[in-house]
Order: sequence, then C-alpha cells, then structure tokens
Amino acid sequence: MPRIAGLNTGLTRRSLLASGAAALATPMLSRRAFAAPTELTMLAWYGHAEPDVVAEFEAENNVKFVPKYYTGGDNMLGLISQSPAGTYDVILSDAEYVQALNEAGYVEELDPNDYAIADYFPEFQDFPGNWSDGKLFSLVTRFGFLGVAYNTDALTEAEAASYNVFWNEKLAGKVGHFDWHLPNLGQMSLLNGNAAPYDIDEAAWQAVKDKTLSLRPQIGGFFDYGGTFSSLNDGQMLAFAGIGDWITGVLEKNGAKVRSAIPEEGGLQWSECFSIGKGSTKADLAKKWIQYITSAKGQAKSAQMAAYPALVPNQKGWEVLQAENPAEAKRQGMTSEAGNVIDMIRSGRIKYRQWPIQQSLEDWNDFWSEYKGA
Repeated sequence: MPRIAGLNTGLTRRSLLASGAAALATPMLSRRAFAAPTELTMLAWYGHAEPDVVAEFEAENNVKFVPKYYTGGDNMLGLISQSPAGTYDVILSDAEYVQALNEAGYVEELDPNDYAIADYFPEFQDFPGNWSDGKLFSLVTRFGFLGVAYNTDALTEAEAASYNVFWNEKLAGKVGHFDWHLPNLGQMSLLNGNAAPYDIDEAAWQAVKDKTLSLRPQIGGFFDYGGTFSSLNDGQMLAFAGIGDWITGVLEKNGAKVRSAIPEEGGLQWSECFSIGKGSTKADLAKKWIQYITSAKGQAKSAQMAAYPALVPNQKGWEVLQAENPAEAKRQGMTSEAGNVIDMIRSGRIKYRQWPIQQSLEDWNDFWSEYKGA
C-alpha cells in the first residue's frame, strides 16, 4: 500500500504540475487562437481574394481579406478616386493602368530588395509600368495572351489561326466581343499588319476603324465576363474576339468544347500587377502578401486560380507548378519545352496590350461606342 500511495502521490504531483502549466499557458493560447484576424482590404478583379488563393496566407498570418471587386480599369480608377487614402491596402491593376495609379499618387513606392525579382524571367524584371524614374511602384504577378477563342465543334485549330476567321460565313451572328475596346481594337490592328498595334498614325487608325466596322454584321453581342463565359459555354457564340485562355481555360477544364489560339498575326498580352495602396495603415502586411503571391509557391497557386487561370513570371513558380500539376503546366505552356509561352514572347508574336499612343483613350472609346451602336 505505501508503494501504491507513493505512486498515487507522484501522479498527483505530476498532474498538478501539468495542470498548473496548462493553466498558465491557456490564457496565452486563447488570446492567440481567438484573436480577431486583421482585415486587409483588396481592390482587384474577381477571384484574387477567394479561398483557393488566399486561405493559406490568411491562416499563417491571422489575416482576413476584405475584397472590393471591379469590372475594368476605368471602374478601378473611379473607385480609388472616390475613396479616402488608405481605403485599399492592396491594389491589383492591369499593367496599362499602373502608370495612371503612379501619376495620381494612389500607390506606395516599393523596395525592390523586398521581392524575389531575380527569380523572374528577364522580360518581367523591368516590366513596363512597374517602374517610374528608377523607383518601383508595382510588381507584375500574372499575365496571359489574347487571341481567337473558338468552339472546337465549329472551328478547327487551323481555321482559328487567323483573325480573318471572324468573317467566316458559318459564324454569321455567332461572333461575340468581350466588351472592351483595348483588346478588340488591338486585335484588329494586328490583323491590319501593325507591328505596334497601339502606336499607329491617323491613316492606320482609320483603317482599323474601317476593318472593325466591316465585322459588325457577324457580331451576335457584346458581353461582360459572365456573359462571355455563358455564351461560349452554351454555344450561343461560336467564336470570340478580345479574350483568351483566361476564360476558355476555365471552360475547357470543366469539359466545354472551347479553346483559344494565338493567330498568325500575333496575340496581345494582358498583365496584372500588385501595389500597396497609398496611406495604408497595414503596409507591412500588404508587403507580406505581395511577397507571398510573387514567391514560387504563391505563383503556382496564382496560375491555377479557380476564377481564371494565368501565366506567371516567376521561373521558380513554373517549377513548383510542374511538380504539383504537370498537366496544367503543359496545358498553359509553362514548361521547358520549345515553343513555351516565354519563347512566344521572345519570338515577337506577342504584343503588350496598352493605351493608344497617337490617339487618346477617349478616341478609341468613342469609336467603340459608335461601333456597338452601328
């Protein structure tokens, strides 16, 4: 009995010590476990603050993203201009709008030493719009190509190899436009043989307008993202101008008979960049987010974003994607095989989408309104 009693006493002491330690630790654990997450506001295209992209970062940093999604660059600029400084901690913008953000003072300067820019392909290390007077204000995080989107039951890959397919008689009333002038008129400019599709003189601009107007009888509608998605998915439209794999890739993965091709006349590149909003009181967390999404791990996640897939500029991100999802890496052309997407850029087949240089943005927008009403 004494031995048993001694054993019981020992257990009791150990239990008490353990209980005491647990009692001392519990308040700390409770505060950590139940502390309200820090809210981080993000202004972006839809999908960038959804769980498939941000859940890991949120869990690791006790952060909760509060997104404000916009539907176009002009809409984005309007939202920022109407909001007090510091409203948006993180801002995602298309590359052609980055300079406007810089000039308006809407974004903070970034320290290039904070980011893995050396891991980027050379074409993206000094990316247009990210830098101004040697200072960094945004970082490109994903990109994609725009060409001919088509229904694979209606058109062959060979037929989709030229923008001229839009005039094909069997597509009468079945050609759709993504409703934004920059990609559509840029494609018409490429078709007209303009090597710099957004830097054209008045004669070339008139020729672009004439060519575009000649397509009007083929057009079945002008669509936003949702309309583009559904009209391609259900076969209402058999071909689309102004889009690419960022829409057809989602549909294709879900079994729809659609695909995008870069035609012989060339394609356009859209690019998305992250910045820290001017006056953010959470700039350190915003910086941490940009570091995460531009890291190899974050880049692989961004490439597979559920809302719309994209190409990524970080070479190490390609390696992670190839290991995690080789089929998707191959589908998007992010492999070491000849003819990959970087090879396409280097061959000159891809041109940056940008604002017009010799005309005003209003000139292009006014013509687009005229064309839609024709």
